[in-house]
Amino acid sequence: MSTTVLAAGNHFIDPRLFTEAVRAAAGDTPLDVREIRFDWPHTPFGPVAEVIEASGSEEEMIEALQGVEICVTEHGPLTERILAHCPDLKLFCTSRGGPVNANLEAATRHGVPVCYAPGRNATATAEHTLTLMLAAARGVGDTHTDLRRGVWRGDYYDYDNCGIEIDGATVGLIGFGAIGSRVAKVLAAMGARVLVHDPYVRPEALAGIAEQVSLDELLTRSRIVSLHARVTEETRGMIGRAQIAAMPRGAILVNCARGALLDYDAVCDALDSGQLAGAGFDVFPEEPLPADSRLLTAPGVVLTPHIAGGSQQVAHKAARIVAEEVGRYLRGESLVHCANPAALG
Repeated sequence: MSTTVLAAGNHFIDPRLFTEAVRAAAGDTPLDVREIRFDWPHTPFGPVAEVIEASGSEEEMIEALQGVEICVTEHGPLTERILAHCPDLKLFCTSRGGPVNANLEAATRHGVPVCYAPGRNATATAEHTLTLMLAAARGVGDTHTDLRRGVWRGDYYDYDNCGIEIDGATVGLIGFGAIGSRVAKVLAAMGARVLVHDPYVRPEALAGIAEQVSLDELLTRSRIVSLHARVTEETRGMIGRAQIAAMPRGAILVNCARGALLDYDAVCDALDSGQLAGAGFDVFPEEPLPADSRLLTAPGVVLTPHIAGGSQQVAHKAARIVAEEVGRYLRGESLVHCANPAALG
């Protein structure tokens, strides 16, 4: 008898990628795989009932999950209502770096383990961070815009308008997880002096790469600051006017983590005044970015629409990570990336 699996993909991780990965991980186990596609990223994700970041609706998921034992998805929601109407569901796998589209408490009560895909986009996000860092440090945003408008400005070669090199610069990283640690290694290889503020980092992890310092010291010493922290009650809004004012005049600020870490109005004021010479942002307090956002006209800014974690390799990695959990479940093995182990009994 076959196991029924729902592959709920989107325009980034196509359902067929989930299907192919799950079939490979399942080996000889017979599977009945059903596929649906949500409209992300063409339609932004958002709250669905009580979960904060999801795509699709409860009604769509309830209909698709009838008779399904295993669900693999990226943004499909898992809510109390869905769980109550889908009694056959025994395993829910989200290919996100965290299970933000699942109600873990409800899943635990219903005995449904929720697996996720940590580190799936660490390399892509690290590379994108470096892209924005280099672009902001050399004024690529403004020079690109001018050239597209047909304006050739020789004064960008003036000393006061020239950018800075990474080699020999002091770069501060707030957070040293899977992404921050990759950024640090590349920066060190490029000749930067790397400072790190992360209360959870092990000293041995920094050996030969970076120096652990307080946040205040990092801000006052760093010509370039990049954010890599998770959003918690302690980190929300952690970089505001006072912190930006503490940075050296003409510093660069980069954020590919989460918009809630940063006061963007303070950033725009600092860019207008010259306190910040440039900035690179992939995440914002409101997404999509509003048409009247000051960031769209602030000088020295390089912007991308929350795509740091998106690469073709990430789509395959994410599908493979959750498919491996499906394989473990089918073989009766322990799950490796389970967010609610209490659901396992």
